Amino acid sequence: MSAALPPSELARWIKTRPLPGAPVVIEASADERAALAARFGLGAVESLRAEIALEQRPRAIRATGRLTAAIMQPCAISAEDFPVAIDEPVDLRFVAADARPATPEEEIELEADDCDEIEYDGDMFDLGEAVAQTLGLAIDPYAEGPNADAARAAAGIVKEGEQDGPLAALLAGLKRD
Repeated sequence: MSAALPPSELARWIKTRPLPGAPVVIEASADERAALAARFGLGAVESLRAEIALEQRPRAIRATGRLTAAIMQPCAISAEDFPVAIDEPVDLRFVAADARPATPEEEIELEADDCDEIEYDGDMFDLGEAVAQTLGLAIDPYAEGPNADAARAAAGIVKEGEQDGPLAALLAGLKRD
């Protein structure tokens, strides 16, 4: 028996039939943004908006659009929050979990959009959770804020290529040759 997943902080359930004709706009509320910030270890999610067009395809529903967000992210060096703007394309395929799987004899050709498939059960899928996951993947875990160099210097850490001492002088001499 599999454990139940916790509810999404940004749940937006979409019926598979009929699909909405107009693009679906998802804007996170203040409570949803606070929950997403906690989920992803951010200082804050100040805004999050996605506009997604849905298209019925054979054996899948294709979701394309754009995600924009403003977040306060901790610097990988100083741990101080700094503002980051996110602007990411969204290109997903929602596939019914009970769709007929390919048999071992069938040849499967993968297309570029086959990599981002999300299975769903029943007659609805959670587009909001897919947007939340897209946000999570867009966050650079090694992003450095404006005070990273000062924090590095205070800790005695030097960037690669900025070393001092006899070895650095020797390496510099070798690079000139």
